[in-house]
Amino acid sequence: MVHDLLESFIVMSVFFISLIIRGDKDEHAVLCNEDETYDLKIADTSNLLLFVPGCKTPDQLPDISASPQLVHAQIWGFSNCYWELRRQRPRLKKLKKLLMENPYDGPAVGMQEEAPGPKYTMDDLLERIQASREEIEAHLQNVHACEIDGFWRILDFDYEMKLLGHVTQLVDSESWSFSKVPLSVCLEELGSLEPKSMIEHCLNCYGRRYSNEDGQVIYALDEDKVCRATAQLLLQNAVKFNLSEFQEVWQQSVPEGMSARLDQLRGLALLDRSSKPETISLLRIEDLPEDTLERFNSLFSLREKWTQDDIEPYIQDLCGEKQTTGALLTKHARSSVQNGVKVYNSRRPIAT
Repeated sequence: MVHDLLESFIVMSVFFISLIIRGDKDEHAVLCNEDETYDLKIADTSNLLLFVPGCKTPDQLPDISASPQLVHAQIWGFSNCYWELRRQRPRLKKLKKLLMENPYDGPAVGMQEEAPGPKYTMDDLLERIQASREEIEAHLQNVHACEIDGFWRILDFDYEMKLLGHVTQLVDSESWSFSKVPLSVCLEELGSLEPKSMIEHCLNCYGRRYSNEDGQVIYALDEDKVCRATAQLLLQNAVKFNLSEFQEVWQQSVPEGMSARLDQLRGLALLDRSSKPETISLLRIEDLPEDTLERFNSLFSLREKWTQDDIEPYIQDLCGEKQTTGALLTKHARSSVQNGVKVYNSRRPIAT
């Protein structure tokens, strides 16, 4: 379907707004402008639609009530259907999948060449991803991607944590406040260890950039982001962790002066308070299906019953305009009360 549409028309201008149909041959077509994505469906109409060149609306015609005139118009074509547009969430899961084909793990050392693999420019991504440019750019920022030699690359997580470790160790050795990390000194001190562009990229990912009274560029490190990344590093190497042991190791692993809290792990880790002892395991929202039904099936296959607090971080992004997680749960789950707590389970059988 997308292939046929792309052959017939790719770019249209309507009221000076660029509209682009996107999708691979095996994907359902979507229509994008600069910042939004719309689902495309054919809708039938009982009214015959005529295509008339130079057609004018009644308010554009001169007042001819005194002497009515018959206007002859040429008809270029007709249709009994039209494209119906519905705002939808951008389909961005494919973006990280493409970038993970060749993650960036640092510059080549000495005579060593970088490992071969596919690389993508912004134009390449616009061709492959069913989302608007602004939505793609925002997601690139969310996954900590950066542009290297004209190609968008996602950093290998271990390399990203190596960069963050350099920064936090420098902050500790210089006794800086986490809210006052000077860019120039970081680049000067760490430039011999890693490319300066990577050090600055790391600061952009884990801090907020601002300028002080002297015009010096300063970063305020985000405690939640640093602690969350540290937790991911610990959790990715184990199927399950004893919760109390994990919290102890986690607090010891984050930079001194930062506080590790469980609410920092929403959408990253799943707690099981019904087990003895209580456990925690890695469950990243980006690893779950994009489709709403598939997402709920996946979640209920992992756990039969969920409290709203537990499941909410994993369905929040599925909410449409003016839709709440409560409305989503009402539609796709069945509620009951277990030991005085409201829980949700699937409305349909889940294949195991």
